[in-house]
Amino acid sequence: MNRDTGRRPDGAAQPAGPIETPGDIARGLAWLREADPRLGPVIESAGEVPLRRSAPGFAGLASIVVAQQVSRQSADAIWGRLVALVDPLEPAAFLAGGEAAWREAGLSRPKQRTLVAVSEAMLEGRLDLEALSRVDGEAALAAMTAIHGIGPWTAEVWLLFAAGHPDIFPAGDVALQAAVADAFALPRRPAARQLREMAESWAPWRGVAARLFWAFYAERRGHAAAPR
Repeated sequence: MNRDTGRRPDGAAQPAGPIETPGDIARGLAWLREADPRLGPVIESAGEVPLRRSAPGFAGLASIVVAQQVSRQSADAIWGRLVALVDPLEPAAFLAGGEAAWREAGLSRPKQRTLVAVSEAMLEGRLDLEALSRVDGEAALAAMTAIHGIGPWTAEVWLLFAAGHPDIFPAGDVALQAAVADAFALPRRPAARQLREMAESWAPWRGVAARLFWAFYAERRGHAAAPR
């Protein structure tokens, strides 16, 4: 809500769909600047706010699962082997590849189980990744985290960067917490629950707000902080 006028900015700036272009980022930033005047200096300090879209669908989700809890070098190596062994990297082909291909790619047992659960859910119609960018953020998160092995962080990252969901804010991300503390001169990093409550005023553009604070953090700290 606009703190000066007591109303939301012009409804014409509302997201019309997924965040897909730099123009979508610009519209979101303009809306956020009007909705919360405190964000004006943050926008000025952050510089360019990158779009950062990744592969959609199953492949995009698989890449996030592969990258969990391993180094970037290891993740790249596993991913390279996986896409060579399972082509195209889609649910049916992944299941058909079987354990021999998964082991050869270097997937751990937990990651195998997660990607099997995702594949089965998609093939059975229980998980529609195509539709998740167009539904309420809480509903999108609930649909994804209902799948074995998909936690909130994985779901939030996929929804932001693969689906382009306009209204997701990973309040548990330490860099976002630190960026908000810096931007608003807070005495300490807000906890996830507190930051989630703060971010409610940035709906329905919380996906752009998250990108903004990651860019602000990178500018202030001199290194990137957004998930790869």
